[in-house]
Amino acid sequence: MQLLTAASNVCIPAESAAQASLPWIQVAPDAPYFVTDTGESWTPIGQNDAINWPEFAGLFRRKNMAAVEEHLVWLAAHGVTCLRFMLEYCQTENRYIERPAGNFQPNMVRLWDDLFALCEKHGLRILLTPYDTFWMWSRWKDHPYNKQNGGPCARRSQWLLCPRTLEAIKQRLTFAAERWGGSGALFAWDLWNEIHPSHAGKSTHVFHDFLREVSCHLREVETRRYGRAHLQTVSLFGPVLYDHPTVADVIFRHPMLDFATTHFYDAKTIDHPKNTVDSAIRTGALVREALAHLHQPKPFFDSEHGPIHAFKDLKRTLPVPFDEEYFRHMQWAHLASGGAGGGMRWPNRCPHVLTPGMRGAQRSLADFTSLIDWSRFRRRNLNHEIQLSTAAFVGFACGDAEQAVVWLLRQDKRGKDKLLLKTAEPLRVQLQVPGLEAGTYRVHLWDTLGCCEVGQLHEQVDSSGLLTVQLPSLVTDIALAVRRVC
Repeated sequence: MQLLTAASNVCIPAESAAQASLPWIQVAPDAPYFVTDTGESWTPIGQNDAINWPEFAGLFRRKNMAAVEEHLVWLAAHGVTCLRFMLEYCQTENRYIERPAGNFQPNMVRLWDDLFALCEKHGLRILLTPYDTFWMWSRWKDHPYNKQNGGPCARRSQWLLCPRTLEAIKQRLTFAAERWGGSGALFAWDLWNEIHPSHAGKSTHVFHDFLREVSCHLREVETRRYGRAHLQTVSLFGPVLYDHPTVADVIFRHPMLDFATTHFYDAKTIDHPKNTVDSAIRTGALVREALAHLHQPKPFFDSEHGPIHAFKDLKRTLPVPFDEEYFRHMQWAHLASGGAGGGMRWPNRCPHVLTPGMRGAQRSLADFTSLIDWSRFRRRNLNHEIQLSTAAFVGFACGDAEQAVVWLLRQDKRGKDKLLLKTAEPLRVQLQVPGLEAGTYRVHLWDTLGCCEVGQLHEQVDSSGLLTVQLPSLVTDIALAVRRVC
């Protein structure tokens, strides 16, 4: 089989082009979460990866395919369902997918053929974004799209304004959709990584029209080829919302986008964390803010976060015990506050890989998600509405009339290492969750670090709609899955 597109003068064998053996992912008809097209709940649990980071470097020129496949098997065993990748990662000169512009490189196309085939084989999915805009911006003088290199665009500040660049973007998406869009391993398209005013002459006015143009084009290509289209989102560096509040109309409410994503970076608590509690509290607040922007319910998750200032600017890799607790706390705050999954970490470690403890935290989250029926969970954020009997704990929660997710985190006892004090005196905590229908509820108690259920309670809710739970003595944290049973 040969594939030749108008966007390329290279005839590339499609020996590994993946077919739709995995069910496609869609938004649940009655809930702001994801399901497969066979109706099963699906939660995006994963992180950001790159084709030239250690765990995937063996794909290039098929240098070590066995190691990459072994890694994917290991990820699946740890509950990972989704990997966020950029189609090219241009920190260096040898991972451009087009060079020159419009000419798709056989080695890179084969790399993506292989990755899609391996993900199909092992049940993982990819959130795919077409451009690595960070390194594209930083190394613009070298990029194939630069007019000085024969590309379509004279200045990086014109990426979203230049008609020739728009055509190049459409050509790249056409190539990718025709090559890999038939695969169920493609979860969704992140149409533009961290869309930013600097990409459009320091303005956000073009964002809406740019995304409509790109979105409609991509849907038309996929629908013509496959009879349906994959989900679409666009990502944003979160702090841009405060400098340009009108961009919320695009990120959260654009009619062409199926779900919303932002990147959780906060200078005081996430970018350079001083402890593992404040970052979780800020994560919960950011999820609540995001859900408030969604005038119509749709899935939301953070598709990038991590200690970027500590790592990139201060050249500091967080100590493993601290980073693992920071990671675990952020993911549980994200899920319990109403995000889909635990958010997607940018490793910001040396090397760029997650630690075994972080993988264990993903396994724990994945196992917990089986306790909720996400396909009918019409959540609303309840972080401020739940009541706790002690200020020693902070609560994160979301719920509807029949289900709830709660995570309680100790905030009053920390050691000299800024970690939660594991030797602190246990405390009994009473929890109250509002907004539930009258009936009998099963409350699953989950040890987030031990990755297991540690008990169940059965509680009654009367016409007041208030669920009251007297929890066993707690030292650090606990997660609860609440479901009505009758």
